[in-house]
Amino acid sequence: MTSSERDESAGPDRSAEAAGPAPAAATAVPAGPAGPPANTVVVPADEDPLAAAGSEVMGGPPGRRALLGVSWWIPARVLALTVIVVSMLGMVQKLSCYDSGWFQAGSAQYVHACYSDIPHLFGGRGFAAGLHPYVDRLPGATGDLQYLEYPVLTGLFMQIAAWLTPGGGSSQSQEQWFWAINAGLLMACAVVAAVALSRTHHRRPWDALLFALAPCLALNSTVNWDLFAVALAAVAMAQWAGSRPVWAGVFIGLATAAKLYPLLLLGPLLVLCLRAGRLREFRRALAGALGAWLVVNVPIMVANWDGWSTFYTFSANRTEDYGSLWLILMEDRGVGLEHLNLYIGLLLGLCCLGIAWLALAAPRRPRFAQLAFLVVAAFIVTNKVYSPQYVLWLLPLAALARPRWRDILVWQACEVLYFLGIWSHLGFITGTKQHGIGQGWYQFVLILHVLGTLYLCAVVIRDILLPDRDPVRWDGSDDPSGGVLDGAEDEFVLGAARRLREEETYFGYAPAGAEEWLKKPEPVDR
Repeated sequence: MTSSERDESAGPDRSAEAAGPAPAAATAVPAGPAGPPANTVVVPADEDPLAAAGSEVMGGPPGRRALLGVSWWIPARVLALTVIVVSMLGMVQKLSCYDSGWFQAGSAQYVHACYSDIPHLFGGRGFAAGLHPYVDRLPGATGDLQYLEYPVLTGLFMQIAAWLTPGGGSSQSQEQWFWAINAGLLMACAVVAAVALSRTHHRRPWDALLFALAPCLALNSTVNWDLFAVALAAVAMAQWAGSRPVWAGVFIGLATAAKLYPLLLLGPLLVLCLRAGRLREFRRALAGALGAWLVVNVPIMVANWDGWSTFYTFSANRTEDYGSLWLILMEDRGVGLEHLNLYIGLLLGLCCLGIAWLALAAPRRPRFAQLAFLVVAAFIVTNKVYSPQYVLWLLPLAALARPRWRDILVWQACEVLYFLGIWSHLGFITGTKQHGIGQGWYQFVLILHVLGTLYLCAVVIRDILLPDRDPVRWDGSDDPSGGVLDGAEDEFVLGAARRLREEETYFGYAPAGAEEWLKKPEPVDR
């Protein structure tokens, strides 16, 4: 069953506002119209103008008699095959480096925009020598980098790939095998993430195509190991959407043990559960996250504290790096900023406070995916480094927060330009022939990719403040990714939400409706 057709270009429906406010006795902000039938599946071509135009390639939007999801081609299988094809295209894009670029001196891997950390770290982090991460020191360890500088689960992922890498042969052959094995495992992670997204919004499984077909998924999936954490975080959100807070917490804890950013998902859950009076469910998720994180990390802590803590000390001591706005300040000043971590902490804290206020004061409770996207985006934009692969952190959240092809493609275009720009700049500064772009053009594409992220943040904030512009809520849905929050009434609100709730309370006591209640009383003859 398909959704009703509604075109974003037509604008929000203001008919209810034109008729004036209606009496209401509820003490909470209304959650909107009743939701659609549970078996109704939203087809992007029905409501997204760009998706409808793109569907003409395959014969146009499906008709109302189309049998969607009843054949072998269910969304999960289509998404899995799509991710596999896109991932393989990304591998082909790395082919010139696989053949020679990674193993040549100079800037070939940058000029061809096919750089990857994976083959270089096979030998650089001791896997080629059979060393064990966090226990054995790195070959030629110096300064703060004595042990592997990745969280524990990512280190385990790397170790498994190293075990699967055939021994013998040249070092180049082993590095090629190591990259290929990691690429296959990361492709499996991307499939898991896409399927999890399709099951987070049960009525909107096709929104996961925004993740599966993203250009940045092809370009960045094998630059580093970020897709492992992305998959775990996507599963966590699917578990929360299924009203399984403990399991959601477990996967948040596991994702945090692979990369730090999934820890930020607990912040939106806290403020949304506070607003909805569902703190019990949040405590269960928090307990699951803490328990899973400790189970993974404590053994390494006990085995070698210095090895375990290298990720945190290395991150704290890191200076301004590529992709960050702080790098522009450093390059223009010619010297790094003192107390940079303090500035970043204050700026991120202010952003999080603003997002928390938005969550508690918005006219209608924001969706979990919207707040999660804003928090992770704030973390990335204010961070001292914004590596090209960090866009993968935002991709699943963006697909859930703003499922509109136009806005996602605008953002993706900025990221693709930055992907090409950073490698071109590195080729310029490392190569003898200086092929690529200099500092000025690099700063331009850096600002452009930050502005692309901020553009998507602005659109999501607009959807929160004007819920009738939110594509997910047009049909009466509340928060499909919210789990226990979906359809829940508010219990604690601030600002504009409190004022609206009080007005609804007054309307409920008005004997002749809101209009009569608000009229100036007539004078009484005495």
